[in-house]
This record gives sequence, C-alpha cells and structure tokens, in this order.
Amino acid sequence: MTHALLERIVLFRCLNPAEARALAEVCRLQVCERGDTVFVEGTRAKEMSFVALGTVKIVKATPARNVILRIVGAGSPVGIVAAWEGRPYPGTAIAVEPSTIVHVPEREFFSLTDRHPEILRQLLKLMMDRQVQLGQRVSEMTGSVETRVAQALLDLVVSSGKAEAQGASISLALTRQEIADLAGTTVETAIRIMSRWGKEGLVLTEGDGFVIPDVERLRAHLG
Repeated sequence: MTHALLERIVLFRCLNPAEARALAEVCRLQVCERGDTVFVEGTRAKEMSFVALGTVKIVKATPARNVILRIVGAGSPVGIVAAWEGRPYPGTAIAVEPSTIVHVPEREFFSLTDRHPEILRQLLKLMMDRQVQLGQRVSEMTGSVETRVAQALLDLVVSSGKAEAQGASISLALTRQEIADLAGTTVETAIRIMSRWGKEGLVLTEGDGFVIPDVERLRAHLG
C-alpha cells in the first residue's frame, strides 16, 4: 500500500514521510465492496484497524434483531477499543459502501504511540468519546420508535452530513433495513415512518442517500 492512504487517517497525520512509508510497508490493506465483512463479532482483535476510504457499520447480533451500534466514516479507527484492550470485538464490522481498510499490526502501532505521545492522547480521547456515545445509544433505545429513527438520522447528519442549498445532505445509501437496525426497530416500521416523513417533506430519499430540508423540524421529533 502507499503511504498516501495513511494520510487519510487522522491519528497518523503527525507522521513524517519516512515514518509513513515505513508503516505502510507493514500494514495490511483490505479492499471491500458493500456488504463485505471487515471483522466478526466475538473474534479477538489482533490488529488496529482504520477506515481509510468509505464507510463501515458495526452490527451487534441480539436474539430479537441486529442493531447497528455505530457508523464509522473515513479517517477513523474501527474496533479500536477492543484492539487496545486485547478482547473480542463487540460487533461485526461490515462495509456500507466500497471501502478501504488499513490494518496495523499491534507491535508497530504501540511502537508508534511510544514515539508519538500525541497519537496516544488522541486515541484515549476517542475511546472516551465512544464510551460516552455508547451510553447515549443505550439511553436513546428507551425512547419511542419515531424518536429513535429521528435520532439515527440526526446522528448521520453529524457524522456524514453536508450543508447544501436544499438542506442537510447525507451521501450514504442506507437501506430501510439499515435504518431499522440503527433505530432498533423492525424494517416494516422504518418503512412506514420514512414513507410518511417523505410525503411530509421531512426526509427526502435520493439515489445516493438522504436530504433533510429542515434539521430543526426533524429534531422536534426527539420529544
């Protein structure tokens, strides 16, 4: 792989060109199509993985249904908490769109954190933020179904949205099943809500994603 891919990963932007080239030589590159698995829930994390291009979802299997714990975009680590602690992955990572994943061997990664304390500081902050987000997700699941669907879409606005003339654009072609998995509901319920919101002009579905003309109007559905 080329070190140019490493430059897309936030944690590695402090590396000089020589360090980036050396790291690129030991990394494993995984090129995924939509639906490809990056890692499987329950397997032990042995590498530090990062999304260089594309988007990945973390799916947790439950007796009732699958739940999407998180959507991870380009530049961010995926499964990093499990890898850091040397424990099994809490969910399965699946590509939502064509994606490129960079896997860094544990030894080389920890050597980098020794030489670059700023990487460690950023990583610790990221892990703390994700623990807070996980707590928020658990709290959100106690709300009404409409509240959960609205929150899922608003989270996507924050992580993947772009401000455009027609409103907030989310360039991520999620299926209704994926919307349901994000909100912890059935696909039938997600279809019904999204269809009604589409007719009301609240959420517009496009070929490559969604447009939310008025984010504050959607936020009103949080209750």
